[in-house]
Amino acid sequence: MSKVVLITGATSGMGELTANTLAKNGYIVYAGTRKEEIANSNIENITNIYLDVTKRNSIKNAVNQIIEKEGKIDVLINNAGYGLLSTLEEGTDEEIFNQFDVNVFGLIKMTREVLPHMRKEKNGVIINISSFLGKMGLPLLSHYNASKYAVEGIVDSLRFEVAPFNIRVHSIQSGLFGTNFVKKGLVANKETTSEDSPYKELVSHFVPIVAKAINEGPTPQPIADSIKDIIENKNSDISIPVGAEAQTFIPLRKELSDKAFEEKIKETFGI
Repeated sequence: MSKVVLITGATSGMGELTANTLAKNGYIVYAGTRKEEIANSNIENITNIYLDVTKRNSIKNAVNQIIEKEGKIDVLINNAGYGLLSTLEEGTDEEIFNQFDVNVFGLIKMTREVLPHMRKEKNGVIINISSFLGKMGLPLLSHYNASKYAVEGIVDSLRFEVAPFNIRVHSIQSGLFGTNFVKKGLVANKETTSEDSPYKELVSHFVPIVAKAINEGPTPQPIADSIKDIIENKNSDISIPVGAEAQTFIPLRKELSDKAFEEKIKETFGI
């Protein structure tokens, strides 16, 4: 019997590619989208479903629809997320809340809604799309970093709670890939990006580096492949670094002292 997969934020970027990859490998995929006017997928085994992780009723309705039709959810992939580009000083209350509402609170609410069904079946896999920035800091991304640090903490704690029910929890610590993240996945604070910002020199130096790495980055297919491997391999590592930045910096973070690692980051990015 085919496994049923629910993916949030699945109609663009790495979420869409993951949905397509799993569907082509025989999984029944429900692809979450925030668009209320839902177009049918032209790929077999994919059903687009309205799902906004900031709206509790949307979460409950999506899960209920899948359970009514399929009777189960075998895999939850928490992929919905975005990045706030802002200094810590200039980020507004609304921007701070929205960053965590999607990246953290939405992930928690989504997981909370699916867990009772997985516990009932005594089976399940939860995969949270995190980032190498859940293990290290970079300037202008402190809010995003904090949200991804929180995701890593959730993974590490939730694993203990659900292991007795044969539910596995993992994270993908993604590097920078060639997606539409710069256009659709980044929200910039107006003060930080203005000519009057006291941080304008840092912004003018650092933002083009990140934008170039994403715009000219490789295909995110390795993300989709790693997700498939986690689902199919019960002995998968807890957290999987995927991409050049993740595979470079995460091991370094473990090897070096805090001060030595910070100096390495400064040297690498010229900051």
